[in-house]
Amino acid sequence: MPKEKTTRKVKTPARPERKKKDPNAPKRGLSAYMFFANDNRDKVREDNPGITFGQVGKMLGEKWKALNDKERKPYEDKAAADKKRYEEEKAQYNAAEEEEESS
Repeated sequence: MPKEKTTRKVKTPARPERKKKDPNAPKRGLSAYMFFANDNRDKVREDNPGITFGQVGKMLGEKWKALNDKERKPYEDKAAADKKRYEEEKAQYNAAEEEEESS
């Protein structure tokens, strides 16, 4: 008689639970590419009706790569300003959080 097949579940070690993200925490700064994509996404969709979500991203990536330094400059400036905003908000958030813990 053939042996019966047994399927055993291999126990994986339990992952430590992640700390829940605070909804009041400041949002991360956008990259220069994301500012470019936000500005140009609608235009790409207008020029190519019926295009899929993935194809929109691919076309935006190609356009971004084709930009020279002068054309990228405004988006990089926006990204730098947004990064500065994030760092300031994070510093305030961390200071307020430490103040609550010490109280």
